[in-house]
Amino acid sequence: MKGYVLLEDGTRLEGELCGSGPEQGTDSVTGEVVFNTAMTGYQEAMSDPSYSGQIITFTYPMIGNYGVAEAAMESDRIHARAAIMRDARNSTDAAAAEGGWLDWLREGGVMAITGVDTRALVRHIRDKGAMRGGVFAETVSEAQARERIAAEPAMTGYQEAMSDPSYAGQIITFTYPMIGNYGVAERAMESDRIHARAAIMREARNSTDAAAAEGGWLDWLRTNGVMAITGVDTRALVRHIRDKGAMRGGVFAETVSEALARERIAAEPPMTGADLARTVTLSEPLELPGSGPRIVALDTGIKRSIIEQFQARDTHLTLLPCTASADEVLARDPDLVFLACGPGDPAALDYIVGTVRELVGRKPVIGICLGHQLLCRAVGLDTFKLPFGHRGANHPVKDLDSGRIDITSQNHGFAVRPPDGGERVESDEPVRWETDFGAAELTHVNLYDRTVEGLRLRDVPGRTFQYHPEAGPGPHDARHLFDEFLRLAEEAG
Repeated sequence: MKGYVLLEDGTRLEGELCGSGPEQGTDSVTGEVVFNTAMTGYQEAMSDPSYSGQIITFTYPMIGNYGVAEAAMESDRIHARAAIMRDARNSTDAAAAEGGWLDWLREGGVMAITGVDTRALVRHIRDKGAMRGGVFAETVSEAQARERIAAEPAMTGYQEAMSDPSYAGQIITFTYPMIGNYGVAERAMESDRIHARAAIMREARNSTDAAAAEGGWLDWLRTNGVMAITGVDTRALVRHIRDKGAMRGGVFAETVSEALARERIAAEPPMTGADLARTVTLSEPLELPGSGPRIVALDTGIKRSIIEQFQARDTHLTLLPCTASADEVLARDPDLVFLACGPGDPAALDYIVGTVRELVGRKPVIGICLGHQLLCRAVGLDTFKLPFGHRGANHPVKDLDSGRIDITSQNHGFAVRPPDGGERVESDEPVRWETDFGAAELTHVNLYDRTVEGLRLRDVPGRTFQYHPEAGPGPHDARHLFDEFLRLAEEAG
């Protein structure tokens, strides 16, 4: 059967499926796409635990020419998720061969594809870096493939995720197969405490031997009174959430009856209509001195890595509780008002929207993540709940001004409606909204699901970005935006 390789940045290469496939009930696999340049050792590579969660592109043109044998196994099973090849063989006539390469992959339930221009693929990865992607049967549409890649989250950053205020009230399912393998450290904290309620994992580790580790992951969770569960089929769970949407749930000890568990879940308030910003905001203003532009941020759940980006640019940063009034903001005479990320439903935060509305046109305003949604609502636009949100460090976003595609870190469950009142932007044209403060122009679009990722206010100084330019954790493609924030402050001043 025909198949294809798709990378998170939209790169597609055609081929022919040759391992496990639809006949065995598998029409796709996703993971980080990497390459291996060895001329031999394909079986050793696929069974090497270091390739867990990854899809191997073999650059040597012929793979499988000497078969497979038990002596070549580097562990008790195949760890790589798939194999991408130029020319796959199933030879069994080598002296030491005990079976064919493709037969071995099928028996192991591992997808593989041959006939791919691996030279072009490796050049692309070498230039752009290893990235998420997948191998797909031709029966899987590219839109479906993008959704499945989007569900493949970051391989690192578990401590950052658990301490991110945007995860307040939520239970995180980590789909990367091993979590906790490099320990925890104070420098990885995105706030002063854990905000997520629990962690669901396929395989949890408590390693402390990494160079920067200051403690074990599971010890850290226990010390902070956070529930966690391991041995879960997280791939099946994520597929269910992807198909049915994010929903309420829980982690329970076996001593809790299912009837009681259902009662507790039913008593849990839904995310729609939830004001969680009040639960994560500062209680008092915080001044972080600098000699550069004066930035005032409304703290709806700001992360340490965002603060660090502003401090690296020597700004004078003031954090105010999210309940601060417009007068309190203006009293500090900011060069720029910054609306931060955070948890919950923007439609439940009318008190913040009202404050922002009083600031638009009087001071330059920048919003990211939840702040993007709040600024959009303040100028009269609408938001809606996404089926399962954008959560991970591999979301491709296109800048419509330059054509540049950034791989971004995202964590939100709501989005801004396009001008036509729908949920998707079908073209790459800079469409416009008519707002209560003049025109707004689309500047960025999500290449996974075509949702709004950024806009520019044309008649007053303001920009919004749905993603996290600080990327803690995640790729640093978008950190240049902090320099753009400061240029906006300087231009308006």
